[in-house]
Amino acid sequence: MKTKKYANPQYIGDPINAVKIFNDLESDELVFLDIDAANEGRTISIDLVRQIGDEAYMPFGVGGGIKDVKTAADLIAAGAEKVILNTAFVENPNLVTDVALRLGNQSVVVAIDVNKTLFGSHYVFTKNGQKKTNIQPIEAAQKAIELGAGELILNFVPNDGMMTGYNLELIKTISSAVSIPVVASCGAGTLEHMKDAVLAGAHAIAAGSMFVYHGARRGILINYPSRVELINTFSNLYENNSHE
Repeated sequence: MKTKKYANPQYIGDPINAVKIFNDLESDELVFLDIDAANEGRTISIDLVRQIGDEAYMPFGVGGGIKDVKTAADLIAAGAEKVILNTAFVENPNLVTDVALRLGNQSVVVAIDVNKTLFGSHYVFTKNGQKKTNIQPIEAAQKAIELGAGELILNFVPNDGMMTGYNLELIKTISSAVSIPVVASCGAGTLEHMKDAVLAGAHAIAAGSMFVYHGARRGILINYPSRVELINTFSNLYENNSHE
């Protein structure tokens, strides 16, 4: 499914078929999030994760309703490289530490969903972006590190599915305040948007709509940039950084 601003999910296709296509397109990494799991009191299907693991040629992370260490370990055993905690990070912060101790920091990712209030303030939201907390993004990011997370996924809900670019100021603020990799998400529409996110401080960049839609009418066509396109977009950036 693909959403806009975490609402109105549109059916894209069977996830296993999508994995096969992304295999052929040589994508770098995949993320699978069961967006309804936390609200429905369940966990992403371990059987589905096992099927994905059987098909995927690349590393992948999974999330959705993970509430205990055993489930996290079972998901890793099923083939996932990383487990992604979102609602549980807020409701049961010690779970991040417990999973990190069991599986290693590199296997624990905290996803921070950021939204803004009517007054323009930014806060962390849970339950697929539906429940506001009183936690500010930078506070959440620093707490995640203290608890043992090895990576952050930074989602800005108002930009989800809009394909108009990332929230660069948010990326800059969070990435400059933490010592672990920050993956920018929500808003990619072009490779230039991704380059902007890296320049803002993101260690990696994620996209959804950009890789499943094509053209102004947003026709469903799973796609991924070629190596040549990626090299042409990012080579100068990394060449410049190598001299610093």
